[in-house]
Amino acid sequence: MDDHYELIGSPPPLAAYLRLRAESGLSPKRPDQARPALEHSWAWCHVVDTATGAVVGMGRVIGDGGWYFHLADMATDPQHQRRGIGRAVIDHLLTRIEQQAPEAPYVTLMADRPGVRLYESVGFVPSAPATIGMVRPQPACRGADQPTEN
Repeated sequence: MDDHYELIGSPPPLAAYLRLRAESGLSPKRPDQARPALEHSWAWCHVVDTATGAVVGMGRVIGDGGWYFHLADMATDPQHQRRGIGRAVIDHLLTRIEQQAPEAPYVTLMADRPGVRLYESVGFVPSAPATIGMVRPQPACRGADQPTEN
């Protein structure tokens, strides 16, 4: 990572988190969804462009602190990609897990195609066919267009 970037071992500000998710191609989130993520994750880090003060990268770990850890919200501003920011974030988070978790932690992530090479470079392998990542889709909106109970 270039010298004009600074890695900070804490969550980014709410507005930066929301902006970076949207700009990097992750699904947009609302403030009421973002606040708990910022406050209750096991570990966070973000990267600031020291010339502008803008948050240009981030990542977090969710988990129980015992054996299960999941990397999430790995994102880099598209204008700052290919400069080692994602690698610095994942190295920081994995080092923290290695230093603070009990022996033999189980570390997972869900990889979007653009991130696969980065994740493979630090030792991640596809979990299929042994396990398959799954998701439970949520309705787009809870409200007026859904049936109500009387």
